[in-house]
Amino acid sequence: MVTTQPIRIGVLGTHSTGKTMLLRRIEMELRAQGVAVERTGRLGKRAAAAGLPKMQHHTARSTEWIIAQGIADEIGAATRDAEVVLVDRAVHDAVAYFHAALEYRGDTVPRVENERLLTLAATQLPKYHLLLATVLDESVPVDTGHDYDARYRRLVDQHVHQLLDRDNIPHLRVTSNPDNQAHIVEEAVQSCLNEALV
Repeated sequence: MVTTQPIRIGVLGTHSTGKTMLLRRIEMELRAQGVAVERTGRLGKRAAAAGLPKMQHHTARSTEWIIAQGIADEIGAATRDAEVVLVDRAVHDAVAYFHAALEYRGDTVPRVENERLLTLAATQLPKYHLLLATVLDESVPVDTGHDYDARYRRLVDQHVHQLLDRDNIPHLRVTSNPDNQAHIVEEAVQSCLNEALV
């Protein structure tokens, strides 16, 4: 497989909806085909380690940090001879988490600040070959080691899909259905292999 620029596949969606596991499955399939893969991730934990608020406490500053760090991670991964970069939390994910946090708190942000974050995220859209958006299924149990606020989790899911639909951002929806997930993995892998042949 030979590409001049790495193929980028991004995933976004509310927490504990299988984003990381989905990318691991895609990575394993691509590696089995001899494709060099890099994966980014752990932005929320790294933001918290940097002293920034997360989840329902997100601010414009923490959102900007996550977007900027995510962009830097993608660039870094692309410089390590990756043919495919799998992005755990595509940039619009951070915007959706922020909008959900604002709604959760009954808070607002100045219009100019909101537009600035949306513009920053939008600059990255052309770099993604494929975006995958997980869909919340509250019947699937959440790891008890996580103390998630159910209302905030729902709000993030709503804002992710509203943002994608409102801006007509092309994406594939990933449900909790195993057949749907297997189909998405296969489609992502084939998309990478086909793109390499162009």
